Amino acid sequence: MIIAVDGPAASGKGTIAKALARHYRLPHLDTGLLYRAVAATVRRLDLDPAREADAVAACDFDELTLADPVLRTDEIGQLASIVSAHPLVRAALLRRQQRFARQPGGAVLDGRDIGTVIAPDADAKLFVKATPRIRARRRHTELQAHGSTLSFDKVLADIRARDERDSSRSAAPLVRAADAALLDTSFLSIEMSVQKAIALVEERVGPSGDR
Repeated sequence: MIIAVDGPAASGKGTIAKALARHYRLPHLDTGLLYRAVAATVRRLDLDPAREADAVAACDFDELTLADPVLRTDEIGQLASIVSAHPLVRAALLRRQQRFARQPGGAVLDGRDIGTVIAPDADAKLFVKATPRIRARRRHTELQAHGSTLSFDKVLADIRARDERDSSRSAAPLVRAADAALLDTSFLSIEMSVQKAIALVEERVGPSGDR
């Protein structure tokens, strides 16, 4: 069984995807980490994230990079949004994501183009959303916990800028798949969001996860 979870930054899609993976005992891939690894490699090699050739050169990163805590920083997140807009970067990472999705037994993947590009034939698809201000508040709280001094207004501006880049890019833009169930987490707790996600998946595949 393949479950695709898409949505914008700080919508809760990663938390929900991990919970679904635990519930259905499936492997999970945060595909955003792949783009963050490219971004971190671009920065480490002092390359230009806006230059497609530079970003593509950074796609051949060491797997150990995926465990680097720097990938979770806001700076790398901003760079990841830039490198992910390059069609050749997305093409370079496509096969890796599809191999993960199609492994025996299936998987849960979260990102921005899982249900539309990576696994359009997924057994269940969710599109997770929340208002920009609520997503910015979540991200701001998270960043503060890690010692960041960024203002809420700056985080909100960054969230809106990322939404614009992700939605308007020519290659695999952020868009809800036609057959994806919508889950708005704006006013839901984590527990309620997860329960709703499981219910939406079960509407598609049944309580046992069988089609």
